Amino acid sequence: MTPRFGPVMQLGFVVPDLDRAMEHWTGNVGVGPFYVMSHIKFAEALYRGQPTDADISVAVAQWGEVQVELIQQFNDSPSIYSHFPYRAQGGLQHVGVMTRSVQEDLDKLRPLGIEPVQLGSTANGIRFAYLSTDQHPGGMIELIEHGPAIDGFFAMVREAAQGWDGAKPVRRL
Repeated sequence: MTPRFGPVMQLGFVVPDLDRAMEHWTGNVGVGPFYVMSHIKFAEALYRGQPTDADISVAVAQWGEVQVELIQQFNDSPSIYSHFPYRAQGGLQHVGVMTRSVQEDLDKLRPLGIEPVQLGSTANGIRFAYLSTDQHPGGMIELIEHGPAIDGFFAMVREAAQGWDGAKPVRRL
């Protein structure tokens, strides 16, 4: 059988303190540099079909073939991050996979009972959907749609990690 998703290219962690989490990953694990996007602006964000105004910041770095994403939510607006059971101590919340079309994948997954829990797009047009795959052992899957903004950003993160010497571990965008 062919996997419906993949390959996994991202590990997404919800963390209580973004700066401390980046210190851990850069200092203890040696992963970096991290690119930080503070208080991301969403063009659209729906959690369980309702608009959400989750205030999040994200830090992204590359670890070999896998990307590490750290997410901190600053308010209590309903979202997959605020409802993450391990939010207080932090933990792996989702795995990310790239897709050609979020909507086409959602249309194919709906008959299987897999629905979006949270979906939307950023102000610069990056489309995403987090799927209801976390009721089973494993975890939530995020679909990330290919496009010029996200593909360019992910390429920059990969290139910066190659041969990274530990200088400038945090880069704010």
